[in-house]
Amino acid sequence: MPSVLVVDDQFLIRSGLTALLTAAPGYEVVGEACDGEEAVRLAAETRPDVVLMDIRMPGTDGIAATERIVAGREDPADGGPKVLVLTTFDSDEHVFRALRVGASGFLVKDTPPERLLAAISTVHAGEMLFSPRALRGLIDAYAAPAARAPHPGLATLTPRELEVLALVGAGLSNAQIAVRLVLSPATVKTHVHRCMSKLTLSSRAQAVVVAHEFGLAARMP
Repeated sequence: MPSVLVVDDQFLIRSGLTALLTAAPGYEVVGEACDGEEAVRLAAETRPDVVLMDIRMPGTDGIAATERIVAGREDPADGGPKVLVLTTFDSDEHVFRALRVGASGFLVKDTPPERLLAAISTVHAGEMLFSPRALRGLIDAYAAPAARAPHPGLATLTPRELEVLALVGAGLSNAQIAVRLVLSPATVKTHVHRCMSKLTLSSRAQAVVVAHEFGLAARMP
C-alpha cells in the first residue's frame, strides 16, 4: 500500500486528491501540505512512499521542496520518498527543473484519476513516469546534444555500466534492460545503483537527464 503526501496550495485540489486516494483501495494518505516548507517538514515526519507535489506555491515552491526532500533520502537509489510532480504547467522548463532536482515523474493535473493512481504505483515501484508531452520535450531537447565538457563521472563507468545508463536514458525499466542485455533484474539494479553512485545522482530521473545531455541515449538503436 503506497503511502502518499499530497502537496498543493489550492484547498479544493488538495482535498480532491485526498478524497480520490482515500476512496481507492491500496492507497494511504499520510498528510496534506499547502506549501513547500510544510511539505518538507511533513515528508520528514511521515516518511511517505510518494509525494504528489505541486510546482507553483507561495514561499518555497515545489522544485525547491523536491530538492530538499530528495536530498534527505538515506539511499538515493532505493529509499523514499519519491516525488511525483503534478501541475497545471506542462512545460519543458518545469520538466527539466523537476528532473534535475530528483523528481521521479511529471504529470499534468487534468490526468484521468485511473492514470494518476497507476502513476503513483509506478513511481512507488522505483520506475519513472512522464506525461507524453514531457517525455517528448526531454527527447527533443537532447536529440542532438551540444558540445560540452564530459561529465567527470562518466570516465569511471565500465562499458556495461555505460550501456545500462544509456538504456535508462532511453526510458527502459530494469526488467526491460534485463531482457535487452540478457541479465538478471538484480544485476541491472546493481549496475544502475553503481552508475548513480559514481555520477553522484540522487534519482533515476537525473540519470535520464545525464544520459541525454551527454548523448548516451542517442547511441542506442
